[in-house]
Amino acid sequence: MTPGVEAGLAAVRGRVDSEGRLVEADPPLADLHSRAGGKPGGVLAVPQVAALARLAQRLGIVVSRPAIASDGARDLDLWVRAEPAGDWVDLSISGWTERPTYAPDAPAIEREPDFVRAAVDWVWETDESLRLTMLSAGATAALGRPSSLMVGQPLTGLFRFREQECGALPILTALAERQSFEGQLAELRSGSRDSYRLSGVPLIDGTGRFAGFRGSATNVTAALRESAANDEEEPAKPAPSAFGDRLDTALRSPLRHIVTHAETMAAQADGPLAGDYHGYAVDIASAGRHLLSLVDDLVDLEAIERPGFRPAADPVDLAEVARQVVGLLGLRASQRNVRIEGPPADLQLPATGEYRRALQVLMNLLTNAIRYSPEGGIVRISAASTGGFASVTVTDSGKGLSKPDQARIFEKFERVDPLEPGGTGLGLYIARRLARAMGGDLTVESAPGEGASFTFSLPVDGGGSSIS
Repeated sequence: MTPGVEAGLAAVRGRVDSEGRLVEADPPLADLHSRAGGKPGGVLAVPQVAALARLAQRLGIVVSRPAIASDGARDLDLWVRAEPAGDWVDLSISGWTERPTYAPDAPAIEREPDFVRAAVDWVWETDESLRLTMLSAGATAALGRPSSLMVGQPLTGLFRFREQECGALPILTALAERQSFEGQLAELRSGSRDSYRLSGVPLIDGTGRFAGFRGSATNVTAALRESAANDEEEPAKPAPSAFGDRLDTALRSPLRHIVTHAETMAAQADGPLAGDYHGYAVDIASAGRHLLSLVDDLVDLEAIERPGFRPAADPVDLAEVARQVVGLLGLRASQRNVRIEGPPADLQLPATGEYRRALQVLMNLLTNAIRYSPEGGIVRISAASTGGFASVTVTDSGKGLSKPDQARIFEKFERVDPLEPGGTGLGLYIARRLARAMGGDLTVESAPGEGASFTFSLPVDGGGSSIS
């Protein structure tokens, strides 16, 4: 145990300024800094901790991950949480345990996180909101540009996830339940456009909180092609529309580059910006993200309005889908100081529909509920089964809707207040079309000043029909 640190001690805190100097520190951190050759008020002399502080400051996001610090003849296992706060970075360091010498016969469970490094092409790490905090050097060749440009961007900006035959996405289940996952197929959105198999383990910080994933990416393009060539009995699927691919080339990729560079400028990684340029960079990044959202909605719109569009009719637990959505959007709600009351953990709500599309509908409803609820508001999610239909109702504490507006919001490109920050005016239109395509519906009940309740229903025993 580190001198001066007792077992069970609360997290040790410190503060680093914009020059990397340790200007404030609890005694254990100050002592470690001193033993590493640092001076009081000098540049932080513990390289692993200093590097995480610089990363957090450069990206402007919280970085929370394990670190191994050398302390004389021994190593220390630490968990470092670095949070930017203006010109400072606040440190919270827990763990402080001496790292045991590795023994070949050590139980496999102790080395579980290391499995992602074995026989893989490259590794990655994210924070709790799936923003990339690290990409190994092996990613550079696949991306066709320095992997460092992706750090700070969402994992979904790097990969396009592919659902399993049952419609499930392992990474979404893992994120909702804070557990390991493997076998998630994904395609790079740029560069080689190769296919990868992703695996990951959750990162848990020293206080027991979920802090992101450490994962691996293994190129399986050749294996998938060989499998497809040998699978002669599998009927060929209809070729996907070229509309999405054209948008990807013409709009998505350029927009992602714009957003990436604008966010890098806003983070002032290469030094401070003069005048109003920081604000310009923030506005450019925000506008770029809005346009990317519009592109995604246009691709969905083209798909659901295609003749003969029919989602899958598989068994799905609507209550479980709702709980997964709560897990995915919990961070966004907490950032807006909005509390979510989700379905009970043991509630089951069997229905028939396509898992991915049901998830999409509920993601839209809960995103809107969080967006339009005031700070300190509550979003309630209830579930019921009646008359052959299973339903989930999302109720917000916003300003409510008039009767005319309740009809308008389901129309294409319609928004109650076009000047209000928000989506593209397609989300609810697409959500209702999807619900009805699966044999269910999406309805709203509201009154001005009383919030709004959106109810998404699916049949219990199938009977979905394509959109007419």
